[in-house]
Amino acid sequence: MGRWEYLLVLGACVLVTLPLELAGARAWRRPRRLARAVLPVAAVFLVWDVLAIAAGVWDFDPAFVTGLRVPFGVPLEEVLFFVVIPVCGVLTYEAVELTGNLLRRLVRPLLDRRRVRR
Repeated sequence: MGRWEYLLVLGACVLVTLPLELAGARAWRRPRRLARAVLPVAAVFLVWDVLAIAAGVWDFDPAFVTGLRVPFGVPLEEVLFFVVIPVCGVLTYEAVELTGNLLRRLVRPLLDRRRVRR
């Protein structure tokens, strides 16, 4: 597995959260909103990575990355990390919000009936 591990983990994250979109989370169906949530944070952390790599603070083990690097020496997997993981987080948040709204709609009539009987 080695060189493909990082990409496989990112792919697994997408596969695990993709059903949330299909269940109604609607994060991918609102690309502007998703981009506004993900891109500013990704940009900040990419700059941080570039500076840390340039300063020799850290680097990435070649045994666990494909070797493809974007300008400034950041591995492709790291760039994808800063997009994939926040997108998965947004999908999860949207799914939790959707579930909460659904539960409130289901429970509210039951609570209203209990109040009327008293």
